[in-house]
Amino acid sequence: MTRPLSVVTLCGSLRAGSYNAAIQRALPELAPEGMSFSVLEGLGDIPLYDADLQAKGFPAAVTAMGEAIRAADGIVIVTPEYNYSIPGVLKNGIDWLSRLPDTPFAGKPMAIQSASMSVLGGVRAQYHLRQVAVFLDALVLNKPEVMVASAQQRVQDGKLTDEGTREVIRKQLAAFAGFIEKVAR
Repeated sequence: MTRPLSVVTLCGSLRAGSYNAAIQRALPELAPEGMSFSVLEGLGDIPLYDADLQAKGFPAAVTAMGEAIRAADGIVIVTPEYNYSIPGVLKNGIDWLSRLPDTPFAGKPMAIQSASMSVLGGVRAQYHLRQVAVFLDALVLNKPEVMVASAQQRVQDGKLTDEGTREVIRKQLAAFAGFIEKVAR
């Protein structure tokens, strides 16, 4: 990494004991030197997308998130899988953000992570999020992928404790730093 990198993170879960939020909280300690993180707050405060509401103005949480994403070098989305897809709250937030003028995702490097109690680790949510990212014109890091299976065995007391999982995330974040440098030229 040749310069400090600022990355924002967005968690697709609102649950207090979320495994995905635990992974999100672990990112700063697993990142390469020079990569800093800011958490995007307020996803649960965004009303359901409605063009009539948009006509009255964007919710404050949406504009704040949009500004933070635009200012960042990259974004990491950490999400559970709900019914073989991404959670509605995450999709709703993305729907709002995608309608901002100068859409914040366009050309923005993105890494995706997921955690699930299942043995698949949220793989289907990731594939759906990748499809959404195509429309957003985001630049998604392809490999290495982070899909934390059996998350209930890897997160204890709100902390990511499994060293194998931590190492996979370290590798992804190192690759993400290189990816940001490569696509930001």
